Amino acid sequence: MAPTALPAEPVPTPVGPLKTKSQDESSSFSLQTQELQQIDVVLRTFRCLIADLCQQFNGGHPGGAMGMAAIGVALWKYTMLYSPRNPDFFDRDRFVLSNGHTCLFQYSFLHLTGYSHMTLNQLKSYHSARIDSFCPGHPEIEHPGIEVTTGPLGQGISNAVGLAMATKHLAAVYNKPGFPVVNNMTYCMIGDACLQEGVGLEAVQLAAHWKLNNLVVMMDNNQVTCDGSADIANSGEDINAKMKATGWNVIDIEHGCYDVQGIVQALRVAKQSADKPTFINVRTVIGVGSKVQGDAKAHGAAFGVEGVKALKAKFGMNPDESFVIGDDVYNFFADAIPKGQKAEQEWNNMVEKYRAEFPRLGAEFELRVQGKMVDDWRSLIPKKEDFPTTPTPSRKSGGLVCNPIVGKLGNFMVGTADLSPSVNMMWKGKVDFQNPDLRTACGINGDYSGRYIHWGIREHAMAAISNGLAAFNKGTILPVTSSFFMFYLYAAPAVRMAALQHLQQIHIATHDSIGTGEDGPTHQPIALPALYRAMPNLLYIRPCDSEEVAGAFITALEHTDCPSIISLSRQNVEQFPTNSSRHGVQRGAYVFMEEEDADVTLIGVGAEMGFAANARTVLGGKFGIKARVVSFPCQRIFEQQSREYKQRVLKYRSNAPRVVIEAYAVNGWERYADAGYSMASFGKSLPGKDAYKFFGFDGGLIADAVEALVEDVKRDGVESLRGEFRDLNTRGAPEH
Repeated sequence: MAPTALPAEPVPTPVGPLKTKSQDESSSFSLQTQELQQIDVVLRTFRCLIADLCQQFNGGHPGGAMGMAAIGVALWKYTMLYSPRNPDFFDRDRFVLSNGHTCLFQYSFLHLTGYSHMTLNQLKSYHSARIDSFCPGHPEIEHPGIEVTTGPLGQGISNAVGLAMATKHLAAVYNKPGFPVVNNMTYCMIGDACLQEGVGLEAVQLAAHWKLNNLVVMMDNNQVTCDGSADIANSGEDINAKMKATGWNVIDIEHGCYDVQGIVQALRVAKQSADKPTFINVRTVIGVGSKVQGDAKAHGAAFGVEGVKALKAKFGMNPDESFVIGDDVYNFFADAIPKGQKAEQEWNNMVEKYRAEFPRLGAEFELRVQGKMVDDWRSLIPKKEDFPTTPTPSRKSGGLVCNPIVGKLGNFMVGTADLSPSVNMMWKGKVDFQNPDLRTACGINGDYSGRYIHWGIREHAMAAISNGLAAFNKGTILPVTSSFFMFYLYAAPAVRMAALQHLQQIHIATHDSIGTGEDGPTHQPIALPALYRAMPNLLYIRPCDSEEVAGAFITALEHTDCPSIISLSRQNVEQFPTNSSRHGVQRGAYVFMEEEDADVTLIGVGAEMGFAANARTVLGGKFGIKARVVSFPCQRIFEQQSREYKQRVLKYRSNAPRVVIEAYAVNGWERYADAGYSMASFGKSLPGKDAYKFFGFDGGLIADAVEALVEDVKRDGVESLRGEFRDLNTRGAPEH
């Protein structure tokens, strides 16, 4: 049997001094004998229900949910502000289940507290074949009462930091004396594993740095993971000391399976914290009451028919009855609906008075609550004639387009993973989102009203916390992150979670090619675009010049149900004022340079468009070959166009071959092209121009390779290429 808990002090008291907001709201909490008896019935019923729900389809995760039952009672009965009849009530407390495999914990409390969609029949759909189930194997954001989709461990706690951060920011912008229109808490449940994941610790550090005292993280400390006891991979760690050293308040609960009173008192103390987030270490027993309690066997498998019967007998329930929830249990939570409705009405009344007292701010706040922009962002996009005509890095173009928008519209929160001088996302007069008491050695300070975020060197947390910012209320906050494109490989798991949740974000990925230069192959993304182009519900947009950058931002802003990555160059790229089109970008691909009866179509992409244009000139002048050029910044948007449009752009029925020119791995272009002039290896540490030269990116060399292809097609017919995608550039490819 695995150990059930770490040694703990017997009294649930704060570890170290706890600075509180005031003593007006006492943290003392006491339950009477009758209520304790009611709670005992609730806990026994709840644990048997979880066992039944897993047993009916012989699968699921019963153990953690059973051990956490007392935490759930403390939260949903005595602590959280929520409205079951309106799960989207704006000022509700947010709850995140980061250890999402224990989802039955959350689903069951949603049922008991009166969320109308979560009927007992729906609870029984857990692990079933029902496509209309509200009970997937991990919580999913589209279902009522679920704030974020959690699955990969560590994501949920990071999202919770974003939710708490959103509250702090909105409160700083809109709250006035006597009008706390944004005043909610964020509660997050984690397991042992969430703090083993690196992204979880990245988020924990930031929450402490920003002093997010409206964030409470509760650890279901059962010392069990899927493989066995937690000490097989993590021993000798004092998690309380670790969290305290990071900058959190720490409260310990020893008897977490049953001590509802102690947990509620800890939550009340946490809510009073003046300057720190709070970590509550709740010692529990996985699968409590079952024959496999405290063992990894209770983690992810049903107990078996006889095991469930034995559990019910131990808890004084009828072993031959299933899914039994007595009226006394429902009655225990019956006040949740009227309490929620009362809270809603009080908030609505306060907002109405707020709007009368502060008309301008009130009108803006109403737009934010509705998820609408506070002004017309389209009017802030620079016109084509305002852009430079000389070679310009597209990362600089990104700043020219983005900064006027985010500087004017408060919906945006913009940040970088420690690369402010490189990514060009700072605007004049920007204020940093920062703990207002912080005084940095470099003199860069701010407050919670700020909208520019210094994420530190934490790309994964940057994206994962941004998911929380975006999920707080759709459209209220639009996060914009920025870093070198290569480091979005670190961020990829969280970017994927945003796409899965239909959360709108814009990721500014600079230094996106071998033109990055001397930083070398470690910083030159070759295969990464293939990942993001393949990722569902994500727009990877690679513009070629300033006008296309404008089109990329318009596209990203118009697509409110998905994240976007705008891929930008470090190096100067040629500007094409007579050819490039923001409207073309909004269709994914478009004809850049037309040529009647062309012998070949060259597909230019992003920073390599200049090579495509130069190759076209050489083909005509040196070989008499007529070439047309297509700009192709976004595959996913192009796929959404009509068949007729795609035919016009790529000339599918033409006898001319199509060649894509891009300094990335060619994977994915086989769908649109017959051949590729691309990368067959990692990059090289050389100045940008020399790196391109080393790998054969030169208009003349490209023209030579294309000319040979065209001659083959003229001799053998374009059908000779079907089924044989040709790599025209093998420079740097490893020898075998």
